Amino acid sequence: MKLIKLFLAVTVLLFSTQVIAEVESGRDYKELSPAQPTHTGEKIEVLEFFFYGCSHCFHLHPLISAWEKKMPKDVELQYVPVIFRDSWEGMARTFYALEAINQQRRLHDDLFNAWNVNNIELGDEAQITDFIGQHGVDRAKFSAAFNSFTMSSKVTRSNQMVRDYGIRGTPTLVVDGKYVITGLEPAETIKVLDAVVAKARKERGRH
Repeated sequence: MKLIKLFLAVTVLLFSTQVIAEVESGRDYKELSPAQPTHTGEKIEVLEFFFYGCSHCFHLHPLISAWEKKMPKDVELQYVPVIFRDSWEGMARTFYALEAINQQRRLHDDLFNAWNVNNIELGDEAQITDFIGQHGVDRAKFSAAFNSFTMSSKVTRSNQMVRDYGIRGTPTLVVDGKYVITGLEPAETIKVLDAVVAKARKERGRH
């Protein structure tokens, strides 16, 4: 039994090393300087900077969702809505308002589909609230959250993170405050994400 466990451990280590070797800094990902502090404690932090109306985010979404369901227990994925234009603020507020009333996960797919499949106009609060209400969310609770001071603080924080991490496009993934993955095809993004998470784990002294 001990020999079997040892064999399995060596196999996993060799596989992880091979995966890491297949990706290259500067080509598949870049190193952030200075690195940013993480907020996930012992877990490896993965941030996805995104916008619901971004077609590239939409195409990555099913793969990152599938990855999230199977991601290692020492990893935590967090979404960060970006506001590159004033007209994008409504969707950032929508994300955080839904999160505040525990509805964000349920409507995440619907919001991507609204923008990228159904071409639904979600440009202002009235349109957004109508859409949210049609999907079974209490409009009054959503509106209160959408216009709360907390939402304003979260939007400000999102903008600050975009500046601190030097985000120039979406989707962009940042692993453990150090490694930035962007501009790749969806399948390649997931491959590099796995490799960089393994790299971050190794740097933390884990196997």
